[in-house]
Amino acid sequence: MEILLGLLIIAVGAFCQSSSYVPINKIKDWSWESYWLVQGVFAWLVLPFLGMLLAVPEGHSLTEMFAAAPSFNIVMTVFFGLLWGIGGLTFGLSMRYLGVALGQSIALGTCAGLGTIMGPVLLNIFFPEMNALSSLTAAVLIGVAVTLVGIAIIGVAGKMKADSLSDEQKKEAVRDFNFPKGIVIALLSGFMSGCFNVGLEFGKDINFGDMTPDMFKTLPATFLVTLGGFFTNAVYCFWQNHKNNTWSDYRKGNVWSNNLLFCILAGALWYSQFFGLSLGKGFLTSSPTLMTLSFCILMALNVTFSNVWGIILHEWNGCSRKTVTVLIAGIVVLIVSCFLPQLI
Repeated sequence: MEILLGLLIIAVGAFCQSSSYVPINKIKDWSWESYWLVQGVFAWLVLPFLGMLLAVPEGHSLTEMFAAAPSFNIVMTVFFGLLWGIGGLTFGLSMRYLGVALGQSIALGTCAGLGTIMGPVLLNIFFPEMNALSSLTAAVLIGVAVTLVGIAIIGVAGKMKADSLSDEQKKEAVRDFNFPKGIVIALLSGFMSGCFNVGLEFGKDINFGDMTPDMFKTLPATFLVTLGGFFTNAVYCFWQNHKNNTWSDYRKGNVWSNNLLFCILAGALWYSQFFGLSLGKGFLTSSPTLMTLSFCILMALNVTFSNVWGIILHEWNGCSRKTVTVLIAGIVVLIVSCFLPQLI
């Protein structure tokens, strides 16, 4: 029962993340770089910081926690957050050129597979005494493989969509639709986004041990990763503000209340995925396989719900029944991938 509850919590977080780009459509008169930065303040700084406080028991402090943690682990967690930030930037571009459904599917699919495997591999390089590779059991690798199969099927559906629609139909569904360009960006995004889980692996012991409840233990590492990602995104957004002369966005007082509201909402929905991941893992401790696969499961569910949103937002309108059938088959495989490892 606890395992089902843990998976349900992760699923709720995935649904929230997949919905986080819907509020962005309500933002008015701001360029991409301006609203991306403002929502990032809440998604990657404010809310992760507040979440991290839950890992600090009464009578203790953040200063005490970080002073006790190995500085190397802290640095590596932030470093992989910087790399993840590059993935976050290209993630937005992948949806610009492929749409919410296909863009998230390709990027998150690559992220799911590489993120799950890279964490233990790199941890084993720096800390061989931890024997981190032992977590990559046959069940874990099968789970990753099935997830990638589901992503590949959805990618086939996307290619079928690109081949079947006229230029006018493509632009109607996704204004800047460009399949070749979008695929390259989405794959790069997925590779760099996988660094998020690597950062979590390096920072998983940055807490108060047994005094921190299992469901809150990865929240300090989550903050450090998103802190690094925020720096990367902030540098790029400020550069774009300068390049495109969009500094004036921040002086448009008539839209600030509306835009701030939807940026906060988008940021909260985005952060929910990793808050839910931490809470969910607290109920999966009896299953080492699912603990290792939890990040992959989160990404698979993100893809599932993003495609549901893609259908709701009419991104698949005009496609043949065969294309939609392939899409649904990919979604079903992803759902199965979340439970299959536990049955092996």
